[in-house]
Amino acid sequence: MADSHKASGVQAGRLPAEEIAGNFADLHAPYDPHEAAVAADRCYFCYDAPCVTACPTSIDIPQFIREIQAGHPQSAARTILNQNILGGMCARVCPTETLCEQVCVRETAEGKPVEIGRLQRYATDVLMAEGDHPFARAEATGKRVAVAGAGPAGLAAAHRLAMLGHDVVIFEAKAKSGGLNEFGIAAYKSTEDFAAREVDWLLQIGGITVEHGKALGQGLTLDQLTADFDAVFLSIGLAGVNALRLEGEAMEGVCNAVDFIEDVRQAEDLGSVAVGRNVVVIGGGMTAIDAAVQSKLLGAENVTVAYRRSRTDMGASGFEQDLAASKGVRLMFNVQPKSLQGNGALEAVELEYTASQDGGLSGTGETVTLTADQLFKAIGQTLEGQPEVLALEGRKIKVDGQGRTSAGGVWAGGDCASGGEDLTVTAVAEGRDAAMDIHASLTG
Repeated sequence: MADSHKASGVQAGRLPAEEIAGNFADLHAPYDPHEAAVAADRCYFCYDAPCVTACPTSIDIPQFIREIQAGHPQSAARTILNQNILGGMCARVCPTETLCEQVCVRETAEGKPVEIGRLQRYATDVLMAEGDHPFARAEATGKRVAVAGAGPAGLAAAHRLAMLGHDVVIFEAKAKSGGLNEFGIAAYKSTEDFAAREVDWLLQIGGITVEHGKALGQGLTLDQLTADFDAVFLSIGLAGVNALRLEGEAMEGVCNAVDFIEDVRQAEDLGSVAVGRNVVVIGGGMTAIDAAVQSKLLGAENVTVAYRRSRTDMGASGFEQDLAASKGVRLMFNVQPKSLQGNGALEAVELEYTASQDGGLSGTGETVTLTADQLFKAIGQTLEGQPEVLALEGRKIKVDGQGRTSAGGVWAGGDCASGGEDLTVTAVAEGRDAAMDIHASLTG
């Protein structure tokens, strides 16, 4: 885990244990059967439903809601999981408010969509609680596929490949599987160790071996994998963090937001996680909001998210912005960090106001200084450890529509690959679709 950066004012145990436990309770309470039935009754079961088109994994949403309405949540879960094997986690973390629920006809007509995400969680939770895996392996093909990375894309690819009869070995750098689902999601979005339980459930398909502590550049090479396996799928994520490029960035109290989120997620005792009294988060995406909200929930007195562009440009959804505000987080727009102040430990952050000019962004010269003993960087992540032989598109591995890279026999998906948004649900779709193309390639 990351260093807690115990600078002046940064300390653990700011709140009583019972208050912290309440703060980190499930963000959305799960439906009971009656609530699910009532919610399902609101669906119009649209023909050519816009919610299906908006779902990156193309789940047949009207079908699974109809199955809930009919009292068959297990069947609903199978409909979901056939398209999205990580449907349980996606129901918890997917920004449904900007995807399926945003285009729901009920949202358009009434401003209140069918709560698709909560219905999806209800169905998948019922099925997973029963313990049985709803899919069976096909006859063994004798083919072996290597998957580098046990995040959402890698897990989705591995499951689909195993289901089609291939043997899969997943190589994962960390001691746990799950990727961002395990290490990079706010603790209140995935409670009761759900990410790990979902991985265990997924592996019940059989035919998948996971080897932890192994990664490209750490005991593995792409040449070795392509020689030992019939196909390779890369889902290595984005391990690097962009720098502020300011003097004093290495001082105590300046941290990466992803490291803080991992510390919170992996802590056995949330009261042991150190947090500042005055916290500033630089960035405007989901990572920034997750770091800011959790800082507040751990007892930080003043938490500010500083984003260089306008509210409408912010990567975090309106729901996430409102959630942060409801927890007491201050959102500042059109400001960028100019200097970090402190003598060995962070004491203040100087921000410069920005303005859009000719399609670009520039500083206005006007500044404001915020007292801060802790700063989290959430300004994007970068690709690390990719083999040099692979062509890049921008800062990611270049892939075509089927996930094929520039190297023969090598596919890629998830955050490390060019293409869709950096979302769990998008990663699942890319892993699933690449698996289907790998299967077609291996079987002719």
